[in-house]
Amino acid sequence: MKSPIEKLIEHFGSQQATAAALGVKQGTVSGWVRGVHGMSAEVALQAEIVTKGAVRALELRPSIPRGAAQ
Repeated sequence: MKSPIEKLIEHFGSQQATAAALGVKQGTVSGWVRGVHGMSAEVALQAEIVTKGAVRALELRPSIPRGAAQ
């Protein structure tokens, strides 16, 4: 089973494309993959918007208050 980060990268096709779509650096995406750091709530919400819900913010950042991601 793929992690939410893997699903996000698969949606865009590469770490670089994911970074470009979300306005972050490729190294940031790499850090998510390696578990070095988590994704900010703002970026998780942006990811849900740009993927049109294919990857949910709550999957990427479970600590987001439920009302914020709906």
